[in-house]
Amino acid sequence: MSILEVTGLTVTRPDGVRLVDEVTFDVDRAEVVGIVGESGSGKTMTGMALLGLVPEPLAVGGSIRLNGRELVTQSQRQWQQTRGREIAMVLQDPSSALHPMLKLGEQLTDHLRSHLGMRPKAARARALELLEQVHLPDGEDILRRFPHQLSGGMKQRVAIAIALACEPSVLVADEVTTALDANIRVGILRLLDELRRTTGMGIMFITHDLAMLSSFADRVSVFRRGEIVEQAAANELFADPQHPYTHELLDAVPSIPWKMVDLEPVGSPGEGTLDDD
Repeated sequence: MSILEVTGLTVTRPDGVRLVDEVTFDVDRAEVVGIVGESGSGKTMTGMALLGLVPEPLAVGGSIRLNGRELVTQSQRQWQQTRGREIAMVLQDPSSALHPMLKLGEQLTDHLRSHLGMRPKAARARALELLEQVHLPDGEDILRRFPHQLSGGMKQRVAIAIALACEPSVLVADEVTTALDANIRVGILRLLDELRRTTGMGIMFITHDLAMLSSFADRVSVFRRGEIVEQAAANELFADPQHPYTHELLDAVPSIPWKMVDLEPVGSPGEGTLDDD
């Protein structure tokens, strides 16, 4: 059984217009499911629905089952217990997930203490483990720093560490590499690939970058106007797309060699240092 099963998901405005329309997909253990489409196609709204973050007055319908448990009918209190613990999200801009006036140590340990009830000493030890897990050197030094003292790539790794803190079953990664330089993007992809293999975490990877999905995803769902118009294994979709819109997306990219990026072990020379930019 899949760890995440989404069936007939809808997000509807008060006037009846559906921003997400009967979307169905699933995510297996240690699998990367790529979600691709142009801006406004419903990708991010789908991700927000999975975490109970769709703002009022929008209405969510259909079914979202995580580890066999229905989420759509949860109360806000139940969502607060689920969000961050069983399913977590990393956003495009890591600065939006990090408080600019708080040291990173306080942000990491507060997250652990509030969700897991850890004592301060245990929370700090776990925070250092998480920084090591995302391949950030000298964790003690990083915990003493403010977000603005880290590069974009390092801030994104800290945001991923916070998302991993409670060992969620599913990670929703929404355009997590868009604002980063090309070499840093590859490092983040390698990190996510390593994490899903070592932890068994499923990843829903939202992007507009087809070339990136060709390197990283196991399966791909193509979104258009709130609907999924094509779903297939990644190698099949890039080799033989079936829907005209998928053809249009592929034609808009100069070249997409299959497995364009070799996801070799994480931690390329120079990455993860405090002067990384």
